[in-house]
Amino acid sequence: MQRFDVIILGGGLVGLTQGIALSAHGVSCAVIDPADPNAAIAPGFDGRVSAIASATWNMLSAIGIDRHLRGKGCPIERIWVSDGLEPGALDFVAPEDEGAMGTMFENRDIRIALRDAAREAANLTIFQPDRALAVERDTDGVRMTLSSGAELSAALLVAAEGRNSPTRDAAGLRVARWSYPHVGMVTAIEHEVPHANTAYEIFYPGGPFALLPMQPGNRSAIVWTVPAKHAPAMLALSERAWLAEAQKRIGGFLGEISMISPRSSYPLGFHHAARITDTRLALVGDAAHGIHPIAGQGLNLGLRDVAALTQVLVEAMRLGLDAGDAQVLSRYERWRSIDTLSVAVATDGLVRLFDLPGKLPSAIRRFGLSTVQKITPLKNRFMAEARGQSGALPRLLLGETV
Repeated sequence: MQRFDVIILGGGLVGLTQGIALSAHGVSCAVIDPADPNAAIAPGFDGRVSAIASATWNMLSAIGIDRHLRGKGCPIERIWVSDGLEPGALDFVAPEDEGAMGTMFENRDIRIALRDAAREAANLTIFQPDRALAVERDTDGVRMTLSSGAELSAALLVAAEGRNSPTRDAAGLRVARWSYPHVGMVTAIEHEVPHANTAYEIFYPGGPFALLPMQPGNRSAIVWTVPAKHAPAMLALSERAWLAEAQKRIGGFLGEISMISPRSSYPLGFHHAARITDTRLALVGDAAHGIHPIAGQGLNLGLRDVAALTQVLVEAMRLGLDAGDAQVLSRYERWRSIDTLSVAVATDGLVRLFDLPGKLPSAIRRFGLSTVQKITPLKNRFMAEARGQSGALPRLLLGETV
């Protein structure tokens, strides 16, 4: 039987980062994932992009992932938020001495970077494609048998399997969840006018329309939220007709546009686990919580889980404590509960607020945006949230190892 300090189920963006972070601190880890490792990095596998907040980038730098990503992302130096194309927008501009608020990366580039960093990790073993056939958790430890026949044991099991985590459900951890009556449509466009490293979030009653800057400067990703009842018709539009509809939402400020990647769509939902720990078990990422992409914080929220769990485990193990000790997991639970719940509630509230039709709700929203724009401390608070720099930050998010 192979012995590890921590076993991580799920080798996606969050799970693999967790393994790399722990390995960088001398914690022996196994990551188990059933997916074909080559399929996830194939061109065209996933047209999605992710915003990596500046605090999250600090962590990626501290654990050595940054050098595999440098030059591949587009800095976000400005965020423009508006109610439709009406006046009264909220305009966040990053001060020159503070650097970009975040960086947009294609998910494929992040996966390749994580793969390369994982190969260099001294204390990380990856079982892929492989899956756990039998898992036992008790006060003595974690034991499992994989489909490959390998037998593993550890002090702690981390579930990073995504929103439909079977490990979470098997543990009986209750989850509050609901589906939004919306679908997210994703693609990328080329445009005549450079985006100037600006991310646009334009709210419409049917759902937000986001333009996210990519490299080079005349390309942007689109995340377009549409009512679920309209989604089949929208996806069935010809490319020319779809671009015409997109141009109406953009208002023409990027000039002529053309599509450069296939269109895809996915349902939108919310879920939040009542508890993120159990006997020798910790949840991270979408296994613990899933939010609307309205503010681009989903992946960052999961990577903040990674930073907090890494610090809790490393500090405990240096004191001679067991990684799966109930008191150690309780600290992780307390640390993450306030942040995840506050972001989830705020995001859900924004979705519902901007989905209200009519002139009066629109006027109230524009008033709120213009008020934040004028009040510097309040605006700075929102910018700190965008950077991921609010609350009690783990050391990794400050760019320091534990």
